[in-house]
Amino acid sequence: MLILLFCHPFLFAQETPVKQPLNIEARKDSSQVSIKEALPELKINDSIIANDILLDTTQISTVQDSIKKDSVPPKKQFIDDQIKYKAKDYQKTVRSENKIYLYNEAEVYYQDTELKSGVIVIDYEKKEVYAGRIKDSTGTLTQAPYFKQGNNIVEPDSIRYNFDTQRALIWNSRSEQTVGGEMNVFAEVTKKENDSVYFLHEGKLTTSKNLDDPEYYIRVRKAKFVPKKKVIAGFSNMYIADVPTPIAVPFAYFPMSEKSSESGLIFPSFGEVNDRGYFLQNGGYYFAVNDHLDLAVLGDYYTNGSYGFRTETNYAVRYKFRGNFNFRFENLVNSQKGFPDYSRQTQYNIQWSHNQDAKANPNSRFSASLNLGSSRYYKDSYNQVNTGNHMQNTLTSSISYSKSFPGYPAVNLSLTATHSQNTNTEVINMTLPTLQASMERIYPFAPKSGIKKGFFQNINFQYNLRAENRFQTTDSLFFKKEMFEDAKTGFRHSIPLSTNFKIFKYLSTSVSVNYDDVWQLKTIRRHDYDPELEEAPIDTINGFDRFGQYNFSASLGTTLYGMFTFKEGKKIQAIRHTMRPSISYGYTPGFDQYYDEYIANEEGETREYTRFEGGIYGTPSRGNSNNIGISISNTLEAKVTDKDTTATEPKKITLLNNLNFSTSYNIAADSLPWSPLRVTGGVPLFDNKMTINFGATLDPYAIDNSGRRIEKFNIDNGGSLFRLTNANLTTSYTISSKTFKDSSIDRKNDNTRSGGRDDDLFGVQQDFSDGRMFPDDEDEDEEEEDTKFYGATLPWDLRLAYSMTYSNSNRQNEISNNSLMFSGNVELSPKWRMGISSGYDFKNRGFTYTQLRFERDLESWRMNFSWTPFGNRTSWYFFIGIKSSMLSDIKWEKRRNPDRQL
Repeated sequence: MLILLFCHPFLFAQETPVKQPLNIEARKDSSQVSIKEALPELKINDSIIANDILLDTTQISTVQDSIKKDSVPPKKQFIDDQIKYKAKDYQKTVRSENKIYLYNEAEVYYQDTELKSGVIVIDYEKKEVYAGRIKDSTGTLTQAPYFKQGNNIVEPDSIRYNFDTQRALIWNSRSEQTVGGEMNVFAEVTKKENDSVYFLHEGKLTTSKNLDDPEYYIRVRKAKFVPKKKVIAGFSNMYIADVPTPIAVPFAYFPMSEKSSESGLIFPSFGEVNDRGYFLQNGGYYFAVNDHLDLAVLGDYYTNGSYGFRTETNYAVRYKFRGNFNFRFENLVNSQKGFPDYSRQTQYNIQWSHNQDAKANPNSRFSASLNLGSSRYYKDSYNQVNTGNHMQNTLTSSISYSKSFPGYPAVNLSLTATHSQNTNTEVINMTLPTLQASMERIYPFAPKSGIKKGFFQNINFQYNLRAENRFQTTDSLFFKKEMFEDAKTGFRHSIPLSTNFKIFKYLSTSVSVNYDDVWQLKTIRRHDYDPELEEAPIDTINGFDRFGQYNFSASLGTTLYGMFTFKEGKKIQAIRHTMRPSISYGYTPGFDQYYDEYIANEEGETREYTRFEGGIYGTPSRGNSNNIGISISNTLEAKVTDKDTTATEPKKITLLNNLNFSTSYNIAADSLPWSPLRVTGGVPLFDNKMTINFGATLDPYAIDNSGRRIEKFNIDNGGSLFRLTNANLTTSYTISSKTFKDSSIDRKNDNTRSGGRDDDLFGVQQDFSDGRMFPDDEDEDEEEEDTKFYGATLPWDLRLAYSMTYSNSNRQNEISNNSLMFSGNVELSPKWRMGISSGYDFKNRGFTYTQLRFERDLESWRMNFSWTPFGNRTSWYFFIGIKSSMLSDIKWEKRRNPDRQL
């Protein structure tokens, strides 16, 4: 086949000496030109052209065969389709020689292939093709051959191919092999033996994108190449900046495939730690199960006897779901037997994330976010440095399935399993499962279509069911029989009945009645005080029991507007105040029928109790509750003159997001009927990019010397109108070099995959077993902005978070928390990035957790260094390695993990 077979993306060629190219203007006086002169780069030898052939440049003679019928059958043509070709300066077909000559910007198209070059010669007689370069007016070789077959492209210096033997010689070619689009291969000489075997001489393999001068490559002296399968090479060693390194192997095997991933070994990292000796870490095997599922099995081994085991899998089905599941187990031995610090422990961690495509099924949805395991996993693991989880001390999980049944009335069902774990106290709370069912609101007195008006038409009710099975346990009893013995199960049926309407057109009124019916499978019975046991015994009774209760509530509210305008010419044109006052009433009767009495001590003291104590959904209300609630919310906005002179309307800005006041009065209370006044608010700054949130609790009652509230107003006790018991203030601000151009902030680190925070205020987490820890830059495909002469743009970002808490509930008058945290990154150059995460505790007068980060993009390599210089998490980590996943095992890393805390 013409051109279809003479080249492959892995064929290469070398630069050869050339003669002076054809000068057509200088040869107008002659009708014949030597082919050697016309095509200076053509290698003339006996196998191609035996004699010097003269090329007629003035005319093309067409020879007609006088014999219409020949007894000798014609030879089988070696082409199956029409060949299209063209050239800028010169193209000629010599039928007597069965050759086509193309010169300057020559192009040939055949089926799904195309060939472009400075000069192309196609020999029909000898079934050979040649393509090479020509010299321009400055004597520089230009127009190197360009060959494309399908999606594969090869760019050699010259090509020589024989159609009959299907062999080819190609010099100095370079091509990108389809291995995730990462591997580039060079060779001085490539010999094509057949369609499936190629031999390379003096080849270079690299993932560098600089094909002319790669920053590194693996030199192979001789190699055998099987297209789309493998490269088998002899002695191979790495060159960095054309300098040989000691990194060498006697033979090498490079798998080649069009698939994005292939199964294979994962080379381990090696090193040494003081308390565990030498180690091999994160070695194993990767299974590319199919296009939807993969699996990595990794392991660690330390010479002191410690070992670890991990499985990591990712799965995805397009338009349906995707997720990942990781299981990690570590058996950690510290120090050596006989030493006082010797210890042995096991720990594990399970992470699962599952997300369903929103379009997969509109009526049902399944999702999972799981992160559970040993409480000391993030403290002691040698494969995980996640300061965010270490300092937050809480692991949470949720697995849920929801199903909706459309129609009228629509019904929604959901089944959820939750987990919450405190890594300090090692207490685990779980619900296995939680069932929720709800029916949409029904308006029995309203028409099926149209607007609902008035008290009766807005009457509605619905039904809600919530059932839970709760467990509370510790790390040592997790999923053991003791965990299930103290399980608590409960059901709550709720039927709310409500309506809303307007009074005098301006007062919004709502009225509701709610009925709850609670079921329990365990109750208690308290007995009178037993002198022999010196306590009042409690019996647990297994069996179904229930109680019902109801309450009534009503609310009345409105919205008031106030406008203050300024004189013309002022920057502030007007200020608008929006106030929303509301008053509410709630009544809950007492359900004394569910309460009994017992003798609590030897003095004969009588106390009340209910058999539903310890239930999931609380106990029946005891005594009447008559509460009147009062709340006022405020917002403040302003109209200012817009800086844009073309704007026709003033600009609206928010001065006060909210300022809320709330309190309540209990009519049925015997003493202290007023509850503390709660004040909350938020002030936006810098065009709403920063908000200061504050809150305060003001108690109208005084306290005695022991700190108890007394039936006396604070102002009557010689104090102020209110007593400030606590206050808090929080704010956060994110700014970057793009703040004034684009509101989006670049965040290249993903801390949440390992259960960390969604920011880097506690530093960037490091999962040493995750090969994606150092991803390629996300901005590589973005167009670079032109900068002015003597000017530079340094991309940067900064995140601030401030928190302060004031406590004075018992006259302590102290600031219990006052800290500022910050995190920032700056790109000193397009390839150099630095970052810091730290903070300062103004109360304890010291720096909080601090991490320094340095990253250097070395084109095909990446260098990373992170350092925690002080504190109980002192550690550092250095990494340098190839970014390509294919050669990711070529790396060097060194680290010092945080000291183990007993």
